Amino acid sequence: MEGITKHATELLLLLFLIITFLQSGIDKVVDWKGNLSWLTGHFSKTPLAGAVPLLLGTVLVSELAAGILSGIGLFQIMRSGSTSFAFYGALMSCISLLMLLFGQRIAKDYVGAKTIVVYFIPAVFLVFLLQQ
Repeated sequence: MEGITKHATELLLLLFLIITFLQSGIDKVVDWKGNLSWLTGHFSKTPLAGAVPLLLGTVLVSELAAGILSGIGLFQIMRSGSTSFAFYGALMSCISLLMLLFGQRIAKDYVGAKTIVVYFIPAVFLVFLLQQ
């Protein structure tokens, strides 16, 4: 119980990242064709147009890694108080969000890019909290 109260902020932020990235990654797996179709249109007039399937796969892997590492980190903190997996989950989350931000900026979807910043702030705050 002490691990939960001592690390309440970190655990809440990890839950946020787990929900965000596992849901997004699972959605990409379940609706690969729909996501690919939408993104192909979204990036059709950009230098990334020919690489959409590869980039979607890369984002999928990074999101699942972020969610899984965050999940392991959550349990690791509760069990032992160690934060190593949580740190890597938060860091992977930031990397995933930066990839998404890059894509939105390339597609000139500035409103979409601003939305990503809302997710980036708590993720980077968690990295800050977990740095040792």
